[in-house]
Amino acid sequence: METIAWEAILAAGVFFVLGATSPGPSLIVVLRNTLIGGRRQGVACAVGHGVGFGIYAGSAVFGLILLLENAPNVFLVLQIIGVVLLVWYGIVMWRADINTLQEADTESFSRDRQGFSEGFAIAFFNPKIALFLVAVLAQVLKPGMGIETKVAIGLLGMTIDMGWYMIVAIVLTGTPVLEKLREKGEIVYKLTAVALWFFAGSVTWSLV
Repeated sequence: METIAWEAILAAGVFFVLGATSPGPSLIVVLRNTLIGGRRQGVACAVGHGVGFGIYAGSAVFGLILLLENAPNVFLVLQIIGVVLLVWYGIVMWRADINTLQEADTESFSRDRQGFSEGFAIAFFNPKIALFLVAVLAQVLKPGMGIETKVAIGLLGMTIDMGWYMIVAIVLTGTPVLEKLREKGEIVYKLTAVALWFFAGSVTWSLV
């Protein structure tokens, strides 16, 4: 039986949590669906978002592992690009005005769909999610990882993403917690930026 790479799963999980809980356009879409159609529609939106995110996460894991095992030099270049992307994402998050970010992204991805389809669309048609996943997972994955670890990372991404937005739709909607989250959104972004910079620095050190 293969050894599960718990360290990689844990590292990926940390960034899945940071990505999911950072207030942004996805949160607004889930909230809007909950307010328009009630908690049932909000949950459907959360499920759709989780499925879209899960497709990206699974594709990234299996695609990057394949590249790592068959073209290690190309994967190394991708790791370096990923480090640059992590630093860039950190700068963007550190400098971001949360209100401007939310309004701009919401306008870009707003669609005349409800529930599941709108949640799926906001995740699947957002290239920022794909780039973020590639940047993070390129630093987490290692050669020789078995199918169980690959599936675990992909499912973990989907579960965390879907679970968080279901909590938002079922539990947090209509409570002061969401307003507090919005008020403290810039702090969340800055903490995420620091985590991304730290991760980029540790990866750079390991590559030197």
